[in-house]
Order: sequence, then C-alpha cells, then structure tokens
Amino acid sequence: MKFKLTLIFVIIFSLLLIGGSLYTKKLINELPSISNLENYTPSIVTKIFDRNEKLISELFIERRVLVPLKDIPVDLQNAFIAIEDNDFYKHWGISTKGILRAFFKNLILRKVSQGGSTITQQLSKTIFLTSERTLNRKIKEFLLTVQLEKQYTKEEILQLYINQIYFGAGGYGAESASKIYFGKSVRDLTLPEAALIAGLPKAPNYYSPLRHPERAMTRRAVVLSRMRELGFITEEQEKEANAAPIPKEKFTEEQKSGHYFVEYLRILLEPKYGTNVLHKGGLKIYTTLDMKMQEAAEKALGSALADFDTKQMSYFEKEDMELKKVQGAIMAIDPKTGAIRVMVGGRDFKETKFNRAVQAKRQAGSSFKPFVYLAAIDSKAMTPATMLEDEQMVYQFDGNNWDLVSRKLSYIEILAEKMTADDLVDPMKIWYPVNYGGRYRGDVLLREALARSLNTCAIETITKVKPDKVIDYARKAGIKSPMINTLSLALGSNDVTLQEMVSSFGTLASGGVRTEPYFITKVIDKNGKVLEINLPQEQEVLSPQTSFIMTNLLRGVVERGSGYAARALGRPCAGKTGTSNDSVDAWFVGYTPQLAAGVWVGYDDRTTLGTKSTGGNTACPIWTDFMKEALKDYPVADFSVPKDIEWALIDPKTGLLALSRTQNAYLEAFLEGTVPTTYYTKKANYNIKNNNFSIDEDENEGY
Repeated sequence: MKFKLTLIFVIIFSLLLIGGSLYTKKLINELPSISNLENYTPSIVTKIFDRNEKLISELFIERRVLVPLKDIPVDLQNAFIAIEDNDFYKHWGISTKGILRAFFKNLILRKVSQGGSTITQQLSKTIFLTSERTLNRKIKEFLLTVQLEKQYTKEEILQLYINQIYFGAGGYGAESASKIYFGKSVRDLTLPEAALIAGLPKAPNYYSPLRHPERAMTRRAVVLSRMRELGFITEEQEKEANAAPIPKEKFTEEQKSGHYFVEYLRILLEPKYGTNVLHKGGLKIYTTLDMKMQEAAEKALGSALADFDTKQMSYFEKEDMELKKVQGAIMAIDPKTGAIRVMVGGRDFKETKFNRAVQAKRQAGSSFKPFVYLAAIDSKAMTPATMLEDEQMVYQFDGNNWDLVSRKLSYIEILAEKMTADDLVDPMKIWYPVNYGGRYRGDVLLREALARSLNTCAIETITKVKPDKVIDYARKAGIKSPMINTLSLALGSNDVTLQEMVSSFGTLASGGVRTEPYFITKVIDKNGKVLEINLPQEQEVLSPQTSFIMTNLLRGVVERGSGYAARALGRPCAGKTGTSNDSVDAWFVGYTPQLAAGVWVGYDDRTTLGTKSTGGNTACPIWTDFMKEALKDYPVADFSVPKDIEWALIDPKTGLLALSRTQNAYLEAFLEGTVPTTYYTKKANYNIKNNNFSIDEDENEGY
C-alpha cells in the first residue's frame, strides 16, 4: 500500500513537472525577444524651432526627452532606489525579501496593496508587457526580468527606467517631469524636487502636486525618510527638504503662437516622414518662422478683428441677427529668399483650424491690378506717364467677345438708346464696370489710375495688352491659381490665396527674382543625422528695371492713394489695396526691401463686410500695425535703383515732359528709351526728337 502511494506521488509529481515545463516553454516562446531592446526607441518628443532656434512647439504622443544617467542627479537616482527598490544593486532582478514583505502585508490587509516588484521588473513590464494582473503576465515578467539582468548592467537598466516611466501631467521620463513640475532640466533638480519626482510613478495622478498638494507632500516625506534610513541623506537634509514648497502650477508653457504654421507643417510632413517618426521620433525641425514677427501679427490681427466685431454689433442687433465673427489672415515672406516669416490663418486656431493664409481662395479685387500694369509697362505698351481715360464704359457681348460700345454713356443711357431704336438688349449681355464711389476723373496718368485704383483705367489697359498677357505676367510673378482669360481679370475677379499674393509682390520687392515660399531650413533626427536641408529656390522672371518701376508706382498707392494708412509705417514701402464686389473681401499686400506681407479680411460665408469696408480702411491699418512691430529692429532702408533707369520731370496734367517751373511737376522713372519726347507748355508742345512745335488747343494749366 505504501509503495502504491509513493508511486502515485511520483507519477503526479512527474506529470506536474512535465506540465510545468511545457507550460513554461510555451510562455518562453510567447515572450518578446530581449534582443529587441537593442533597437528599442521610446517615444521621443519632436521639437520645432523658429529661425532663431527658439522653440515654437512640440509634437508627441508621449512627452519624453532622453537623458543619459550621467546627467541624472545622484539624489534622484538614490530617491528612486530608496522608494522603489532599495536592494537594486544587490539582487539578480527579483527581490525575494521584497516579495515576502509584500506577501505578508497583503495577507494582513487581505487585499493586494503592495507588489514587491523591483525596478527591473517594472521596466520589463513597461516596455514589453501590459499591466494586467494575471499569472501568465507575472511569469513572463519574471522570465524577462532575469534576461534583462543578464544582458544589461544595473546602470543601463536604471537609465532606461528613469527615462521610460510616466510621471503624470503628460510627462514621460524624468526630464519631461522636471520641466513640467519645476521648469528646469533634470540635471538641475534639488533634493526636495528629486524626492517629489521619485514619489510620483507609484500613482502619478493620486500624488500629483498640481491636484493633491497635501498627498504630494506626504509622499515626498516618505521618500526622504527612506533615503535617510538608507544613509543617502542626513537628518538635517531631510528636515530642510521637507520644508521646501510644493509646485502649484504646470511650468511647461503651452504653445501660444504659431498654431496655424505648426499645423501646416504637420500636414505637409506627415506623408513624408510618417506619423510615428514625426510624433515619436525625436526630430528637430528648424523652420523659417520668426516668432517675434508671428506674435506681432497675431496681436495686430486679433485686436483689429475684435474692434471690427464691436462696430458691427449694433447692426446685427438691429437686424435681430446673430453676430458673426469676422475672419482674417496675415502672411509675411522674406522677399530675398522666399522664407515664410509669418503665417496667421485665422483669429483663433481653437475655434477653427481652417488656414485662410494658404487654403482660402478669395477674389483678389484691385490688389490684382499691379499685374495688369506690369504687363503693360514691361511690354512697353505703356509707361507710368501714359494718359488713360477715366470715363464710364459699357461692354456688350456679341456671342463671342465683349465689345466696347460706349466710353461716354452710362448703362442706363445705353439701354434707353437701344430700346428707342426698338433693339431690345439682354441685360445679361451688358457689362458696365464702375469705379468705387461712382466717380470719374477724365484723363489721368497711369500712376494716378493705379494709386486711386480706378477700375475703368485697368479695363482700358487690359483691353490694350490682352488678358492672356496679363495672365502670363501674373504667372511669372507667382500666381498659380486658375485665371480666366477675360477683361474682368483686371478687376481681380479670379480667386487666389494670400500666400500667392504675398509671394508675387515679393517678386517685385526682390528686383524681379521669384523665390518659392519655403518653411523648413533643415530636419535632424534623434541621432544628429541631417534628413533634409532646404535652400532658397530663385528664378529671375522680370528685369530689375521693370520691378523698380512697379515698386515706384506702388509707393504712390501709399503716398497719395488708397493705401494711405500705410504712410504711418514711417519708412519706404509699396503696396496695393483690394476690395472685391460688395465689399466681401478686403486686402492689402505690400512690402519694404526687407519684408513682403499681406492681410486679408472677410467672412467665411462670403457675406459683405459692409459697404464702407475697403482694403484701404480695413486691411491696410492691420498691415501697418504689424509691420511697425515686425520691422522695429530693422534699419530703415530704401529701395535700390538699378542701372538703366531714366528719370524725367513730368507734367501731371498731361504726362508730357515738364519745365522746371511747371506746377506740381514730379520726377518719374522710366524704362530706357520710353521717356516722353514732348514738353508741355500752356500754348504749345515742343517735340525734342523732331525739333518742331505743335499748337495745343487744350487750355489746361501749364505752369
């Protein structure tokens, strides 16, 4: 009987041993390979910097920055060992004493209140396993812990642990925790700060100093007490550390500016590098953005749009309508390089992520007119002193083309004339462009036509040079959006982006050299390898002479025309206002030698801004306020004059050469060979080329 019992026991024991071996072998086969740790890369924050290497923003899934053990203070290392695993340097990965202590405590309390896990066990669980409390997971943790201890030194394990674990408030790793709770690098932590951080991993939210300061203080005291018991600190040091204050607020600053730019960057880079690399790879992205300028732009736009809403409030209340928030955008580019310095896509990124600086296509209005006159001047079809006729004009569509049927009669008079002749006209086939305000000035210089943004003169010009040529020059400058080959193109009927407009005006500012807008200078990976470098892409598309003449004309818009508000900038600048039909869009695009910038204002639903809202009184003041702040540290610079520019004294009444005593005569710049050849006097014009006189019947004032 005794033999049978012994045999049964042996059989059962053998079966258990075999079963246990098979079970253990199964678990081992399911274990992740410890060799993966060689290539293990924890999620690391990607940092985005501006042109001056100032941090703009961070992209991350886990906010973590890796630091070597040599940069982690001894006090922090000792604090972790004291509170988490005081036998860390003695055991082989598993602490028998810790397990027994936890077992008896849990037995007394009749619940699982203590785990007894070593630092190595916690690391193996964090990197390779889940937090589920099952027998399978605990056995796997045991096996992985043994492998970790066999393959890595204690210092390597401790470094991995301190950089891996979660400290609450979005911080992974001690460096991020130090920045969040104390606003400093981990290497600069004091003893009480180190003790507080070391106490967090057990329950980051429960012991959070930001949520529960009393619990955090109690937990810190426990850590300091353990450090004193183990001889890491003295009783006096413990007492002083316990008296130190607890942090009350998060030190890590949330991104305040540049949200639209960062989102634009993310959208463009994710397809290139992938979401994981961009958000976990620890890249360093150096951009062209200037944060001082960016902040100035956001302030100028936000303040102006808030004021606009306030003025509109009474109107909306009167109509019993809900007040809509007006929107706007600002873009600024270095005209010499194409580097994007400012991108504001709206007044509040939290409310709407739609980027109106690069995504919105709106009617350019009169801000497109410079390209009309650019085509005329560069082709030598006209000069700045060409006289244009600012009179009413009516066009009629004949089935193929729009034909000019009158420069004297109004639309109503034309209809009345046609009807009298029993020749009924389809109103849809009649086009009658009008000036803003319905005023006409008769004969005016091209310079004045641009400065005062006269629609009829722009139509006269495009009629002469043809729309396809205007499109060609707009393309040269940098407009990429579709443009319709029609006379209304002269009035900015095409939709464009703010970025296109600013870039195109930048071509004039840079002397005819078009630069492709770019926003990244270089990208570096976590190991310091350069992944990409971007340099300016330049192409000469216009002559310096033509560009200068257009700049000289656009200075007139500021000095004597619709861009008068920009005079407050107090330095040489050129630009053009724009207001689309029914005041739906308000623009001002302008530049100095150092910076090209544009402002757009409008409602997203394309309703009117109000009949009195124009580019001149709505967008131009915003541009001026922004440029004042953006350029305050830049020297005042004038536009350089290229060679082969000819200057002549011009009579403003006729566009002819003026005598020195002619009233209001001014100096005008011309392309070589295009200066007028005739002097204007009160009684006669003298042709300096033909050396003859001709009687002038016009009794305009001469001098």
